[in-house]
Amino acid sequence: MMKNGIIIIQIITYSIMGIITSYAQGNRNTATPTTPDPPDYSQPTSWSALPFRNDAADHLPFGEIAIHDSLKQADVFYVYPTLYMRGKTWNASLDNKRLNRRIDKYPVAYQASVFNRTARVYAPRYRQAIIHSFFDTTGRGNQALDLAYDDIKLAFDYYLKNFNQGRPIILASHSQGTHHVRRLMSDFFDKDTLLSKQLVCAYAIGLAMHEKQYTTLTPCTSPDQTGCYVTWSSFRKGHIPDSASMLIGDVCINPISWKRDTFPACSSGGVMINMRKRKGFASEAVIHNRYLWVKTRMPIVKHWKNLHLVDINLFWHNIRHNVAIRFDAFQISHQNQR
Repeated sequence: MMKNGIIIIQIITYSIMGIITSYAQGNRNTATPTTPDPPDYSQPTSWSALPFRNDAADHLPFGEIAIHDSLKQADVFYVYPTLYMRGKTWNASLDNKRLNRRIDKYPVAYQASVFNRTARVYAPRYRQAIIHSFFDTTGRGNQALDLAYDDIKLAFDYYLKNFNQGRPIILASHSQGTHHVRRLMSDFFDKDTLLSKQLVCAYAIGLAMHEKQYTTLTPCTSPDQTGCYVTWSSFRKGHIPDSASMLIGDVCINPISWKRDTFPACSSGGVMINMRKRKGFASEAVIHNRYLWVKTRMPIVKHWKNLHLVDINLFWHNIRHNVAIRFDAFQISHQNQR
């Protein structure tokens, strides 16, 4: 039990919404207007993960076999959640080696790695906004989030021009990462753009999504639908979260059945930080109102009311399997269109 407790403490360091609002507001005076230097995405050091090199996105759980990047026909562009909890600036410096190590060790290793069976993983470092940005009322928080998105947009532009070469694209994100991917979807993939035809799916997890925020992009309604997006926010079964929570929109997909119905679904696809030692933990998930109710056997977290921190961990193998299904469907669809 002590070992599991230590593991959960480690998990807590890598996500934004699991930190209570009062904590974030307590640090509101620590940030200054100073802006860290921008990234240069032509430099490998500006990327947490890139194909054809050994990095955290190559992490594999028990029972999985590594697949060489040369054999993967799709790309995933992944944006990690907030780890910048305290600091003297509104946006994190890319020279913060301690923060970069934590980003690699937790979200990239245990979220981006979900996609490494099907796709080459691209994970840009970016000047993420400090956690308080989401609760700030002065306008500085929004400016910090805008600056962070400017980095993500720049990284995606660089990726398209230098790496993509017309390959199918998967978008993936969690928490603050989803805040930015929501905008990326609007700027690059909505309104039936040429690029939208390359979109396999957007896994934009752990932050509110709304159907009306897009013109042509729609939520996925089946496990093999492509060109669409999925999202969910997880809570313990029976818990009623604040209806105004920024985690809850009007779209929720069950990441076991990959449908929007209210039927419960069961799986054993959950993993924790020690996933190399055990294949998975069982969970049951059902959509309740506009969010996901989860009953899980995963140690420690099974007692939590808000499961935001493990939105992806709970369904790691389910997501991995679904990515392969959607990509196969994408290939068949595009072969038929030729």
